Amino acid sequence: MSYGLNIAAQAEFDLVSLGALVHRLDPGIVPFRKANQCQIHVSGGEFNVAANLADCFRMRTAIVTAMVDYPIGELIAERVRAMGVRAFYKHFKHNGVTGPNMATVYSDRGQGVRGPVVFYNRANEAAALLKPGDFDWGAIFSGGVRWFHSGGIFASLSPTTSELILEGMRAAKAAGAVVSFDLNYRAKLWGISGGEARAAEVIGRIVENVDVLVGNEEDLQKGLGIPGPEVESSSKLDPSAFLGMIEKVVSKYPQVKVVATTLREVYSTNRHRWSAVAWINGRTFVAPTCELDVYDRVGGGDGFASGLFYGIMTGEPPEEAVKLGWAHGALITTFPGDTTMATLDEVRAFARGGSARIQR
Repeated sequence: MSYGLNIAAQAEFDLVSLGALVHRLDPGIVPFRKANQCQIHVSGGEFNVAANLADCFRMRTAIVTAMVDYPIGELIAERVRAMGVRAFYKHFKHNGVTGPNMATVYSDRGQGVRGPVVFYNRANEAAALLKPGDFDWGAIFSGGVRWFHSGGIFASLSPTTSELILEGMRAAKAAGAVVSFDLNYRAKLWGISGGEARAAEVIGRIVENVDVLVGNEEDLQKGLGIPGPEVESSSKLDPSAFLGMIEKVVSKYPQVKVVATTLREVYSTNRHRWSAVAWINGRTFVAPTCELDVYDRVGGGDGFASGLFYGIMTGEPPEEAVKLGWAHGALITTFPGDTTMATLDEVRAFARGGSARIQR
């Protein structure tokens, strides 16, 4: 079955992402108010997809973003290189006091009945200063690009970041790329800049340029302003609420060929049931359901998106592409941090129904 997408067979980059790089401080299961140490993870919804595709799936990827020339920036840039992602930076000088800064995300892991808590310091964030004209898209795409990706987190940062997304998408389209967008609606980020009404206006303009859309029913409602289903799903694993909104999505945005999301039922912080669903060019595909023993839940959705994109770009049948995304997202929840530590063999084995038996 065709995905309805025109994907270039070869290019310098399999995927280029546009978004913000952040560093996430993680005190583990200890709440921040009692923490005395933290791990530092380098992250960003758009970067995570590029990093996963490069490290696990061995694809050629790049990130287009802001970089501040100070020690935190150097730490982040080192992790970007370690994941095998090429960087196109707009550099900013730090004034030694107030920035500009690389954003900080604070996120403990929770434990049992206590859920994770996430909050931000994005004051004077360099990525929010990015604007149209900051990057030479002709040079970035000069060797060809197969896929261009961005997301709702970056769109929320300032009035200019959404305009930069539109500029990048139009340049990518002109270069022959498929364009994807992860809605990633974050109430705290949109709440300081107009809330759901502004989100729907901004993201609606962006999605007019999108071929592949990632987001659940809440993302579709709050990020795109699509009315929700009349009947609620009986379970978070029931895809009917999501599928009930697809007709409205593709009626409003007829160029969209793929809409996909993860499905997660949370029993406790460390015990989830996990599945995924995708509408692909008129047909529906649902992944299996598995039980997850979660170590760190952050990054599972980006893990799903990257596995799905890999499956599409490599010509896997749609049901296999959805399974690869589902399997990779599940595996990411077993690692610390936001990006992959899985191998492609592990992803394929789990997608085929593999188990946690020791590999000798």
